[in-house]
Amino acid sequence: MSKTDEIKTLFNEYVMPTYSPSLVLEKGRGTKVWDTDGKVYLDFVAGISVNNVGHCHPRVVDAIQRQAADLMHVSNLYYTENQARLAWRLSRLSLDGKVFFCNSGAEANEGLIKLARLWGHKDEKFEIISMTGSFHGRTLATAAMTGQEKVQKGFDPMPEGFFPADFNDLDCVRAMITDNTAAIIVEAVQGEGGVVPADESFFKGIRVLCDEHGLLMLCDEVQCGLGRSGSWFGYQAYGVTPDAISLAKSLGSGYPIGAVVAGPKLADIFSPGKHASTFGGTPLACAAALATLDVLEDEDLVSRATIAGAKFQAALEELTSRYEHVSAVRGRGLMLGMVLDQAAAPVTEILQDMGLLTLATAGNVIRFMPPLNVKDAELEEAIEMLDEALEIWHDDLNAAAEAVAEAAGEVEAPAEEEAPAEAEAAEEAVEESEEEAKVE
Repeated sequence: MSKTDEIKTLFNEYVMPTYSPSLVLEKGRGTKVWDTDGKVYLDFVAGISVNNVGHCHPRVVDAIQRQAADLMHVSNLYYTENQARLAWRLSRLSLDGKVFFCNSGAEANEGLIKLARLWGHKDEKFEIISMTGSFHGRTLATAAMTGQEKVQKGFDPMPEGFFPADFNDLDCVRAMITDNTAAIIVEAVQGEGGVVPADESFFKGIRVLCDEHGLLMLCDEVQCGLGRSGSWFGYQAYGVTPDAISLAKSLGSGYPIGAVVAGPKLADIFSPGKHASTFGGTPLACAAALATLDVLEDEDLVSRATIAGAKFQAALEELTSRYEHVSAVRGRGLMLGMVLDQAAAPVTEILQDMGLLTLATAGNVIRFMPPLNVKDAELEEAIEMLDEALEIWHDDLNAAAEAVAEAAGEVEAPAEEEAPAEAEAAEEAVEESEEEAKVE
């Protein structure tokens, strides 16, 4: 048995099936990963927007190794230098407030929920308005706040107090505000919802609504933050300031860490005993995050996301104009989506075989999230592979359509001109073609 087969067998036997993995990856450097058979791939998934500075950046690796030799964990019963320094840097980069550390995006969004409810408790404000198409995590509370029924299905009854409004529809949000509303949460760019940016008037309007009604504006920056969408944080592109944000994913470059950053209004709402995390903000996690921020700043990767993103988007839009079943390109920075008029998975599978890793999201969108330090030559290589993949996909679609049409024509032929066996064969061909079309 090969090493690849051995790992797959062990995984399938002992790991709960919450994902459907395909490749067995064992090494990563920069924008590339290698599988156990030695095949190299351009990674435009980046750990789902985690590896913003690339795989195994030397400065991040060095920081983790040095810190692991000194102090990894002592709990938050004690002061630690790295946590203090990281909180200062995140606050200065964003809201000039205070930070709560945890381990993941879901935990960070749970922190936002508790922060909002504690803030509104005295006035019986506990409801949070989220957005359709949003994604905030898979704990019960964050799943309830997520505006996608598929995330909630099977886990009824869901926690109460969460109400999704239509994304980019300010009138819908306004109509959902009640005396019990505490906060509105929004993503500057919805990643899991199909790489959909917020309209400028909508995003700014949320801030106005919150000010008019005495509500909190919360921003989920787990995926679109830390340079991914072309600014340090997605909200900054709109010129408004939320009351608190959630961070995770790319903050530790693969080492798990999440954070809630609160502005002055919410900086001291939590007190000892109101919220906590055993592993939140360990010296090791914060060392990884501090090194990540150093790389983002020193290599000017936030600006790089804007420049490279514009170039990549233009190339994607050129492909859109050439292929019938590609309808649009959208996103910000290096968080881009190509919208198809059919399921995207067949295209991402072709790309993977070619050596380019991408994600299908929202059913019909190919999501591209390369590391922010991706080279121009790598973007060009990705476009070449995508061009070829789209051509293969369109040929497959056309061939399937022709087969259906041909089979249908055979069935419609006059019965007296067909032998019984020929008529039966034609009918079977129609049924098979229809099944293939459903799969596509």
